[in-house]
Amino acid sequence: MHVFPGAPDAVADLVCLPHAGGSASFFHPLARLVAPRVRVLGVQYPGRQERRREPVVTDVREIAAGVLDALAGFGDRPVVYFGHSMGAVVAYEMAVVKSPAALVVSGRRAPSRYRDETVHRRDDAGVVAELRRLSGTHSALLADPEVLELILPAVRGDYQAIETYRHADATPPLECPVTVLTGDTDPMVSADEAADWQRHARHPVDLRVYPGGHFFLVDHAVGIAETLVETATSR
Repeated sequence: MHVFPGAPDAVADLVCLPHAGGSASFFHPLARLVAPRVRVLGVQYPGRQERRREPVVTDVREIAAGVLDALAGFGDRPVVYFGHSMGAVVAYEMAVVKSPAALVVSGRRAPSRYRDETVHRRDDAGVVAELRRLSGTHSALLADPEVLELILPAVRGDYQAIETYRHADATPPLECPVTVLTGDTDPMVSADEAADWQRHARHPVDLRVYPGGHFFLVDHAVGIAETLVETATSR
């Protein structure tokens, strides 16, 4: 867990869960934008950066359980879960076990909506092609064989986790407020797939659509940060 500096007197914590292949550092710009009122706790999944020697976890619920364990002892501030793409489903599964003050999900269809996806079964070139398609990893890094050797095991494991995930139909709707952020040209999420998050929430979902593709949140960082601060501090 990365505790980003700059918010020693924050009134709420924002637990940020990255996309497949992503790392806690992805949320560094966001941490600056939401400080000082909100402290960002960036989740580092096993198998990358300082956790690179740990086995990659290929089960979403196991990832969620590990994050909840890591959050123990972080104080009694209100906590908001914020996940992007795969991180949205991890955040959802965390909320099923331990309800946050609010859940904000980004760039991901509802947990009960599936597609026939098998990126984790592709060869290395196929996995890289998917990363290029979504524009979430700098193209120069994807051209570096040494970098690819480091990141591909974690990327493949993350894709296995999210592509084999299936929602438990008996799960009751979440009691916490749910905000859904989506890009209007995201190839991974259609408008009705985003709207279907309502099936998993007891109260009306706040659905916000932004111009852009799968990583729309990078281009709209300031506005999204304002939404997150408002969500985290109004509970």
